[in-house]
Amino acid sequence: MTKPGLFATLVSLLTAALLPACDAINLPQIQPGITTAAEVLERMGEPGYRYDNDDGTATWEYSRQPNGVHCYMISFDRQQVVSRLDQVLNDANYARVQPGMSREQIRRLLGAPGSRTTFRNLGEEVWEWRIEGMPVMDETYFMVHFDTATGLVKKTSRRVEAKG
Repeated sequence: MTKPGLFATLVSLLTAALLPACDAINLPQIQPGITTAAEVLERMGEPGYRYDNDDGTATWEYSRQPNGVHCYMISFDRQQVVSRLDQVLNDANYARVQPGMSREQIRRLLGAPGSRTTFRNLGEEVWEWRIEGMPVMDETYFMVHFDTATGLVKKTSRRVEAKG
């Protein structure tokens, strides 16, 4: 590996390691009804995606994929004040994923996946999120399988990689 390549790898690893620490400091400071969009930008940086809602409000996505296990959706009212802060990678949201949902609906529900893989022989595109699991030392993944012909959800599954 070249020195610039090594440096980029080290910076990437350091960033991945520090994000949870930053979240532990910044997220408690974001309070519905008080914190403004400008303050969220200052604390959290640019969101991975901005959703404009039909009612004139907005939701910003802060995914910690592929190395983290969280995705925060921060919603704002029309005055650009935080109305909600949700960690969306949770069992309640996994249960909401149903056959026939679109990729856009899944992205809005769970945020950006950590990976996307197409299996042409199965006619599937699989989106995968690293999630909290048991035991904690293992890596657990939630997967949504899309039909490549229709682009709609076929099913969901989970995968556990034993570590150690």
